[in-house]
Amino acid sequence: MAVSGVQGPQAPKLSELLERDPYLAPFEQDFQRRYALFYKRLKSIDENEGGLNKFSKSYKSFGVNQFVDGGVYCKEWAPGAEAVFLTGDFNGWNPFSHPYKKMEYGKWELFIPPGQDGFSPVPHGSKLKVVIRAQNGELLYRISPWARYVVRYEGKVNYDWVHWDPPQSYIRKHRSPKKLKSLRIYESHVGIASPEGKIASYKNFTFNVLPRIRDLGYNCIQLMAVMEHAYYASFGYQVTSFFAASSRYGTPDDLKELIDVAHSMGITVLLDVVHSHASKNSEDGLNKFDGTDSCFFHSGPRGTHRIWDSRLFDYANWEVLRFLLSNLRMWIEDYGFDGFRFDGVTSMLYHNHGIGKEFSGDYNEYFGLDVDEDALCYLMLANHMINFLHPECITIAEDVSGMPALCRPVAEGGGGFDYRLAMAIPDKWIKIIKELKDEDWNMGNIVYTLTNRRCDEKYIAYAESHDQALVGDKTLAFRLMDAEMYTNMSVFTPLTPVIDRGIQLHKMIRLITHTLGGDGYLNFMGNEFGHPEWLDFPRKGNNESFHYARRQFNLTDDHLLRYKFLNEFDRDMNKLEEKFGWLASPPAYVTEKHESNKVIAFERAGLLFIFNFHPYESYVDYRVGVEVPGKYKIIMDSDASEYGGHQRLDHNTEYFSEEYPHNYRPNSVMVYIPSRVAIVLQNTDVPH
Repeated sequence: MAVSGVQGPQAPKLSELLERDPYLAPFEQDFQRRYALFYKRLKSIDENEGGLNKFSKSYKSFGVNQFVDGGVYCKEWAPGAEAVFLTGDFNGWNPFSHPYKKMEYGKWELFIPPGQDGFSPVPHGSKLKVVIRAQNGELLYRISPWARYVVRYEGKVNYDWVHWDPPQSYIRKHRSPKKLKSLRIYESHVGIASPEGKIASYKNFTFNVLPRIRDLGYNCIQLMAVMEHAYYASFGYQVTSFFAASSRYGTPDDLKELIDVAHSMGITVLLDVVHSHASKNSEDGLNKFDGTDSCFFHSGPRGTHRIWDSRLFDYANWEVLRFLLSNLRMWIEDYGFDGFRFDGVTSMLYHNHGIGKEFSGDYNEYFGLDVDEDALCYLMLANHMINFLHPECITIAEDVSGMPALCRPVAEGGGGFDYRLAMAIPDKWIKIIKELKDEDWNMGNIVYTLTNRRCDEKYIAYAESHDQALVGDKTLAFRLMDAEMYTNMSVFTPLTPVIDRGIQLHKMIRLITHTLGGDGYLNFMGNEFGHPEWLDFPRKGNNESFHYARRQFNLTDDHLLRYKFLNEFDRDMNKLEEKFGWLASPPAYVTEKHESNKVIAFERAGLLFIFNFHPYESYVDYRVGVEVPGKYKIIMDSDASEYGGHQRLDHNTEYFSEEYPHNYRPNSVMVYIPSRVAIVLQNTDVPH
């Protein structure tokens, strides 16, 4: 009999993985052991909880949930508590009038019958607290780990738990888009999505930012900092309430509307989910919920991340699995999210959390005692559950280590993710720009970094994400143009060498990353038009300023500024991908990476891409190898005037191939490639 969609304790398709990568053969037992652990947990869930479907729906019974008859059912897991009570506005804050009944395995439950009028005894919008009597007799006032809405009122340090049960909740009008073949992701933060110096709202994002994203040709947004976090400057990575959508941007219904409107535009919505650690807050977080340091987390030093100063989950714990799997399910089914980008996967995978570890790619680094197989098992369960119950959903792993098979199906002994982030690419661009003169850029090294990915595992390529924009760092545009962005971005000022170089390289870096670097593409909001400066949230160190915690969309909307050129290029680059689908095509075939000429050329999705990174050398009649003979025409070039280029190429020119082998291709074309220009050519003899 199948166990929640899985047959047997042996990985049924492991042989396919080992056939694809024979270097993994010595680690066959490791894969089988990991899969057996996954199977054992899944089987146990089936036998003890009635299946994965029921187990992961626990958010409907834990916390405080309304019954149809008006009664309220409350349930908590607090194994270290001596007694548990519910208090709040509904009982005049009497700490002891509503005690929970003790159940097996550290669980507690309480049923509050409906009032005489048939209405709920706990009204919508009223404040609540769980009261825990700890083992030492101390009374602890806590927010339920399952709380769906928490609010910090002005002048208060901690969040308040507010019972969210509106008489009429938002009703979804649009279906989720079908699973995308080409992912073009717009990484977004709702709070900074406005030029104004304040925390922007879900509503602002829905009506002002979504149309902009659609116009730019992105088909997916990845929402950061949605899971509630007490410290705004943590970028959402110190989560306090896992089931609560951040109230600083609006209500849960506002977020549901945002996702629904995105779906109406054909845009897929991913949640940046943080299951790698949790905030150390105990007043309004998970930490010490039942008075012990082991509830949800490892006790002692193992339970704290020494760099992040946050708590670490015990992924072997039954109730932690219930909590985290139910959390994923709630975001999909209640809010309509179409999948997740899992943050901090490297920290989860290894007992050393990847701290101070340089992963060389030696396979021995990914197997053995340093791998946290309980955490890996949780990720396998999470991906299996999502794929089993919601196969249209997408999952992306943020893993810097390069764990083999992380993005292969669980049936092969893999982690089950759809994609992983190509995290070496942005680091490489920063290193090149910081350390090398233009004449010293290494074409082979650029190509190697962009193409160095595991066979049959999908990668999301990006030139920069939010990580590169944080204070203390600089966006690519700011690295390239720096202080001149303040003085020379007007179209009425002369085009200086610094601005010219910055604009041209910004476009080329993005296009080569988009076309050569992976199977999906990501951009952080605002960076498409070269957003100036860095990103810094209001904090004591900057006098609580919002100056850097906003996105200045007004810059690209101003037609007298050169930001518009980068914005136009980004949009047309995405629209071209939408038409030709190179992200969903097999990896590119690179025909040229010429060091002295500074030229890179490759074919992908039936198109020919040529990049001349030379700062001043242009080439007339430059021979480039091609597979398919025919007539080639330019369909995009970064030198066009609408992109702030010098308009040195004539798009009416036709380039005819010759039966002249070049760079291991049977045919070749002779093209004119000006300095610092990227060109995309289509063979017009081949129907698209």
